[in-house]
Amino acid sequence: MRILLTGANGFIGSHLLAGLQARGHQVVAAVRDPEALRRRFPNATSIACDFNRDSRPKAWLPRLAGIDAVINCAGVLHDRRGQVMSQIHADTPIALFDACVAAGVRKVIQISAVSAVADVPTAYAQTKRRADEHLLSLPLEATVLRPSLIYGPTSYGGMTTLRSLAASPLVVPLVGDGSASFRPMHVDDLVETVDRVLGTDRQAGRILEPVGPDRLSLRDVIGRLRRWLGLRPARFLALPVPLVRVTARIADLFGGGPMGSASLNQLLAGNAGSQPDGRFAAEIGFQPRTMDDALARQPAGTQDLWHARLALLRPAVRAALAALWLLSGILGWFAPPEAWRDLSAMLDRLSMPVALLANAFCALDVVIGLLVLFRWRPALLAAFQVIVVAGYTIVLSLLVPALWLHPFGPLLKNLPILALIAVWAVLERER
Repeated sequence: MRILLTGANGFIGSHLLAGLQARGHQVVAAVRDPEALRRRFPNATSIACDFNRDSRPKAWLPRLAGIDAVINCAGVLHDRRGQVMSQIHADTPIALFDACVAAGVRKVIQISAVSAVADVPTAYAQTKRRADEHLLSLPLEATVLRPSLIYGPTSYGGMTTLRSLAASPLVVPLVGDGSASFRPMHVDDLVETVDRVLGTDRQAGRILEPVGPDRLSLRDVIGRLRRWLGLRPARFLALPVPLVRVTARIADLFGGGPMGSASLNQLLAGNAGSQPDGRFAAEIGFQPRTMDDALARQPAGTQDLWHARLALLRPAVRAALAALWLLSGILGWFAPPEAWRDLSAMLDRLSMPVALLANAFCALDVVIGLLVLFRWRPALLAAFQVIVVAGYTIVLSLLVPALWLHPFGPLLKNLPILALIAVWAVLERER
């Protein structure tokens, strides 16, 4: 079967791409960055699309030529620069589904969310629900899959947050009493589910909730992940939900992500689904693995522990680097004149305006600090930071070489700062 798959660069999408290809399907990946996908899947066919713009059926009609089925798993957790949730979850999928009707593509699978129901008021859930309902109203063999927590050998977003919490060194913070429930499902079992839906019309016009066999609390999930990472049993710390809401709103100011209000609201809304235990296995024809079985079959390696702990440290690295730039600039503005004495003497001989240059460089430091805080183009900003630090080091080495011998090491400290910038740049790249 020739399948158009959207969202193939994401966590679920990439596993669907690999799994469906292994089962003999021809997959055409519609992604925003085809070149990035080809680097990961050199044998895959990829075409460009943009869910922020392709919100009319005519944009999709040429892409559906020769396609037998469509799987949509594009999604974002919240609005951010260049990504509008209502477009990505609703407007563009609706246009894609309407184009399927016009192009004669009968089979469509929508990867939605277990929370996409009427009584969950989050923007994430309601935009997903709008696309689900439109799809099921069309004359198509359409199936909506609303999975619970999906986990696997790789992680992204919420699952990365759970892994990082499981790796906490002293205590593991929980939202409330940690009773928020899940029915976790391994991503390979979701791939098997999609393949079975593709091969039959029995699920046409239906909503399925792909879930694992166990109902687990947040405390249970984190405990299992901690054991999988080879760490000692956790000491949990229950955090009042109002306090977590405050920290989530602070996170929203700097991009939100898995620690923001959108993630918190989704967690509190529930992720175990509404269908009785055993219903999904009976409908799909196989029993998904328990989380214990799935984790036991894939032991964690050093890279898993590193990833969990580095994900935990990422906010601290970002905050430390931003504070370094911001305080450097602010303290420079308020520094007493004698702090610039050695530099002033040298610049005076070169007929350069000391005060103007000092204020300009202080302003530059503050701007860089703000850009780090708000995660502006990390790759470009990292390169710029390296240039600025190297420039400061070279200029000061020429003007005041004695700084290299200063007991407080003002220039020597630039070496670990360069290393910190490099680590920050790596941690800020999520895909």
